[in-house]
Amino acid sequence: MKRGFQIVSKYKNENINLPYRATKQAAGYDIESACDFKLPSIWKLGFLKVLWAIKHEKSVSDKNVQKAKDILKPYLVPTGIKVHMQPNEVLIIANRSSGPLKRGMILPNGIGVIDSDYYNNNNNEGEIFVQLMNFGITDREIKKGERIGQGIFMPFLTVDNEENNGKTRTGGFGSSGK
Repeated sequence: MKRGFQIVSKYKNENINLPYRATKQAAGYDIESACDFKLPSIWKLGFLKVLWAIKHEKSVSDKNVQKAKDILKPYLVPTGIKVHMQPNEVLIIANRSSGPLKRGMILPNGIGVIDSDYYNNNNNEGEIFVQLMNFGITDREIKKGERIGQGIFMPFLTVDNEENNGKTRTGGFGSSGK
C-alpha cells in the first residue's frame, strides 16, 4: 500500500476512527481526538496579570513570567492513529476551517508536518498528535471522536546535489532536528 492510516497499538481496543474525507472532493482527511481532552483557555489570571503588567510597563517577576508561559502554551491532543506513506510524501496537519471561527482552537505552528519516517518510530509508534491552543474565553472540552484537524497528503521536492547526512529518525514528536 502506498499510504494509509492505522490505529496505534495502545488504542487498538478504544474504538478509534481512522481519518476520513467528509466528501468526495475533500482534500483533507478529518482527524479526530482519541479521548476526551480539556483544552485550557489562554485567558487565565496568571497570563492576564503579566499581560497587564507588560502593557503598563510594570516589572514582572521571573516566577510570574514562567506562570504566564505555562498558561500560554500549546497542548498535544492524541489521535490514536499513525500514517504510512511514500518516502517523498508528507502529511500536512491543518486546522479545520471551523476551528478558529466556531471553537476558538488554532494550530499555533500554522501546520503540522508528519514525515514518512515518523511512522513506527521507537518513542511513540508514530502516533499523530494535533498541537492546539484555545484562544476562547473558557476552557474547551474536546470529546473523543471530535474532529480536531485535517490531514492532507502532499509530495515534496528536494534540491539537486543535496548532501544527505544519512541520519535516521530515532525518536517521536519533534525528533527530526536532533
